[in-house]
Formats: sequence, C-alpha cells, structure tokens
Amino acid sequence: MEPLAERVLQGDVRATARLLRCIDDRNGPWRRALADLHPHTGRAWVLGITGNPGAGKSTLTDQLVTYYRRAGLRVGVIAVDPSSPFTGGAILGDRIRMQRHALDAEVFIRSMATRGELGGLSRSTADAVRVLDAWGAAMVIVETVGVGQDELEIARLAHTTAVVMAPGMGDEVQAIKAGILEIADVFVVNKADRDGADATVRDLEMMIALGHEILHSGAHSVGHRGARLDLAEARHRAAANEWLTPIVKTVASRGEGVAQVAEAVAKHRAWLASTDAGAERQVLRARDELTVVFREALMADAMARVGASFDVATARVRDRAQDPYEAAAALLEQYRGS
Repeated sequence: MEPLAERVLQGDVRATARLLRCIDDRNGPWRRALADLHPHTGRAWVLGITGNPGAGKSTLTDQLVTYYRRAGLRVGVIAVDPSSPFTGGAILGDRIRMQRHALDAEVFIRSMATRGELGGLSRSTADAVRVLDAWGAAMVIVETVGVGQDELEIARLAHTTAVVMAPGMGDEVQAIKAGILEIADVFVVNKADRDGADATVRDLEMMIALGHEILHSGAHSVGHRGARLDLAEARHRAAANEWLTPIVKTVASRGEGVAQVAEAVAKHRAWLASTDAGAERQVLRARDELTVVFREALMADAMARVGASFDVATARVRDRAQDPYEAAAALLEQYRGS
C-alpha cells in the first residue's frame, strides 16, 4: 500500500492534508493512494449543502458540524470556494466561518477552489470525499460555491442534498429555474426570523405539491387540479417508495432548527436504505463517478494524441475556414487512427 494512504487510514491528519493537496494539484502519488483507499470507503454519509450565495450555507454547515460532534461523530467538511483571480486558489471565505472547529482533531475542514469548473464543485471534490471517508469521517459535508442556477453537480455526489433558501432572495419561479425541485432532498428556509419566511415556505409547499401531481398525473393533465392540490394531500398520496421533500425552518446563526435538519437527513438516509429508489440512486452515483473519471482520462489521452493538430484546428475555426463540428470530427478521426 502507498505509505500516504496507509497513514490516512490510521487517521493521520497531516497525511490526509498532504494527499488532498496532491489530488488538487494532480501530482505526487495521488492516483495510487486513491486506488489503495477505495476498498476502505463507502462508510461515510455525504451531505451536500447548496443554495444561493448569502442564504447562510456556511453558517448552517458550521452548526451541523457542532451537532454531529456532540453526537460523537468524526466530521469532514469540503468547502468549495470561488477561485481567486490572482492566485487561482480558494478565497477561504467559508473556512473563516468555521474557525471554532480548527483545534478539534475529529473535524477536518478543507477548502477547495473551483478552478473554473461549473456546477458548484471543483474537479477534485469527489476524490476529496473519498479521502475523508477513508480517514474515518462518519459525515462528510460538502458545501458548494453557491452559483445559483448551475449548481446541480452536488446532487450526483451527495447521498442527501439540502438546498438552503432565505426570505427575499427570489420567488418560486426563480426556484423552479434553478432546478431545485429535482436536486433537493431537504429544503432549509434559513433566516426564518425575517419577514417573508412563511411565504417562502408556502411557495416551496406549492412546488412540492405541484411536482407530485405532475409525477402521478403527467404534465398534460395537471391544469387547475395541480394548482389546487395542497401539500397535505400530496403527503397522503405519496407512495412508500417516494420521498416527499421536507421543509425545515432555521435560524442558523442562533442554532435554531439545526437538529431538525439533521433529523430530516437521518430520515432520508433511512428511506434510501429501505427502498428500491435508494438502491437505484447508489448505482447512478457510481455510474456518474466513473463517467467523470473516464471522461477526464479520455480527454487527456485524446489531447496528447492529436497534439499540434488541435492548435491548427483552432486557427481554422477562428479564421472561419472550418466550423467547430467539422474540426472536431476531423480531430476525432485522427484520434481513432492513431
């Protein structure tokens, strides 16, 4: 076994930090270490925290760390921050808010830069989750950068995805545009002591009820029926194999509602463990994980083989001598023949 991986399995914090740096930079023994760690993963529960910037994701994450530590659990946190325009590294804004856990040996907090990646995560986030899993974390919390309407990658990585919203940060139409009905396993209405919190909850309830009606009746048969369907009826009609997204009100700055969020996560975990939908989701997570790695490896191999031809094709596209599809097809033919 790679010595670095062995030290991670022993709970060595320094080795874990070093391996995460190697993964982020794609140098050193990172690939061998990940291969050695893989059989020892799969024990941690991955909780994704996403939502609009300013909704209180970092504060909620900090409070959840406190909650799980009181329960005696080892916790890993991956805070994905925007890349600095000067250094390319993470700005560390989220980590600053979690300073009170810095001296806790059972909490590992890692900030990672997006480095231009879309979807709210960095390219190394999934690998970092595996390392913290092998390190012994029972809970791994992944807080996304907060990019709004393009933040769907977390749903493919996390077992449970919590979408954090706050009053006055957009109406239900904006929420539908963001696709949160599809990715949210738990809705958190944070800053619930502000005006408009109850209205935000009602908007979410309406979307959940309407989404449930669409699921069962088909998009062409909703009409006025769907508009009148309330959440209580939707919950009553929900089958055992369905998960109806709960809505939890919190004031994370005061720790209010945090226990209820953790309870909702625990219920979702139990639901996944007892339903066919949960088993299917595990298969999809593994497939997505393999797809991302395979795509990256395939792209690296292709770029290495076509070499300077890519620059030539780029110039032809720039000069309007060839359209991008034709250029890509020619490069693909060259790659296949190499």
